[in-house]
Amino acid sequence: MKKYNFLSLLVAGMLLQGCSDFLDKEPLGRETDTNYFSDSTNTLLAINAAYDVASYDEGNDGLGNYLPHNYEWMFGDVLSDDAEKGSTASDFIDIQHLKEWRALPVNGPVSGVWGNLWIGVYRSNWVLKNIETAPISETLKSRIKGEAHFLRAYYYFYLVRLFGGMPLFSEPVKTSEYAATTRSTLAETYAFIEADLQQAITLLPEKNQYAALDLGRATKGAARGYLARAIMYQLGMDNTNNHTWQQVYDLTEAITQSGQYGLTANYAAIFDEISENNTESLFEIQAKESGQTWGPIKTGTTNNVIQNNRATWGWGFNNPTTDLADEFEANDPRKAMTIYGNGYILFGVRQTVNFPDENMTGYLNRKTAIVQPAQASASGQNIRKMRYAEILLMKAEAAARSGNEAEARTALNMVRQRAKRSTLPKGSKEGTATYDPTNIPATALPDVSATVTGTALVQAILHERRVELGMEHLRFWDQVRNGTYMNSLSGEIKTRAQQHSVAGSVNPVPVLPIPLNEVQTWGLQQNPGY
Repeated sequence: MKKYNFLSLLVAGMLLQGCSDFLDKEPLGRETDTNYFSDSTNTLLAINAAYDVASYDEGNDGLGNYLPHNYEWMFGDVLSDDAEKGSTASDFIDIQHLKEWRALPVNGPVSGVWGNLWIGVYRSNWVLKNIETAPISETLKSRIKGEAHFLRAYYYFYLVRLFGGMPLFSEPVKTSEYAATTRSTLAETYAFIEADLQQAITLLPEKNQYAALDLGRATKGAARGYLARAIMYQLGMDNTNNHTWQQVYDLTEAITQSGQYGLTANYAAIFDEISENNTESLFEIQAKESGQTWGPIKTGTTNNVIQNNRATWGWGFNNPTTDLADEFEANDPRKAMTIYGNGYILFGVRQTVNFPDENMTGYLNRKTAIVQPAQASASGQNIRKMRYAEILLMKAEAAARSGNEAEARTALNMVRQRAKRSTLPKGSKEGTATYDPTNIPATALPDVSATVTGTALVQAILHERRVELGMEHLRFWDQVRNGTYMNSLSGEIKTRAQQHSVAGSVNPVPVLPIPLNEVQTWGLQQNPGY
């Protein structure tokens, strides 16, 4: 399901500046809450608009409203030991403030992602409030309700990881709730997310039950995967809800037994266009290239442009670290598909990386690299959000932590064996656009043997998560849930991160500032230290 332009759907949740600015607006156009869902076509457009928020890029929405991007790499990669801000030292300094835990409540990315995600919550709630009156089949109605529950969970899950406990709304916010809404706890917010995902699991179809035109919509497998991830994070951060690793295992086992997913044969092809929505994909943000220039609420994305080589045609952000590069075992083909740098060949062209003037580490994110469009148009590269490889690694970790080590090694080695069979990335030789063999030794990437047990097995799985999922915006939360984040920092940065943390029942959870206008308008409690 590719993105669409839904200007007729710019209802009350459209303006950027947070809940307080968009809750009391009249819907634009002649449709209203009471009559919009009387048309079956509009009903589908409404749920599509809820998806659309996940793909917002920086720019004008076409109606004079400015919306920023909500790219997860700014948080999942840059806050971690996997990446630095990138680009020139002075460019987009707000991201560097995030990295150093110096962000203020007026920080651009913080305010932007907060506003975008609340628009997503609003639109999801709008669908759930009005879907029952829609003149559509009960089968389609159930599916759309499932999609709305999934998307509301998706947006709340993003919010709780960045900001902690949230105000919880199960329907569009009323003006009577201004200044009378309080923040829920971490545990309460996660319980709300879990309830939505459980509903989505019940209501959504499996991936193969969608028509080809609808590929990319939320599925039963995606809902199970996000629920497993949410429980796994709680197990390492705040487990007030008393979850177990067995629950993570059961959810991931259900996915592996569903017959809906598998590993892409060639790791090097996962992020290329030919692999969009393929067997490995549980959920990805849909995009389609267009002749329009950069900006949100259009069919394309600038996610990759922002991370491409500044010396050629990108903006040069999100630079992989040497620490990540060193994590790869010798001859691991995934390294070439995760990072590239000066002298590397990308799509048949040898690269020049201007380090340190336009780059902070000498590396760039290979997984987002694309060939430069013929014109300044938004890219059609989908953003992969959850892959089957992660499901196998969550299953492996759950099994290992539950004492089922043989099954843990089996799942782990499936991921390693696929990596070993990978080719070089497309166009790794000058003047070519082919997938060429790596010619690595037969001894490279051996299976994890039965002699690896206990803590060593868990560490092997965590290592595999880092190299398999590197630069896919998951590392920061892996560090937090495993209690390694604070010790990866030093000096004043560590002190500030500790000052900006809430006390989870397992590990401290560093959180970003609530935007200033939201604190002032809603009377929300600000996060620690801001």
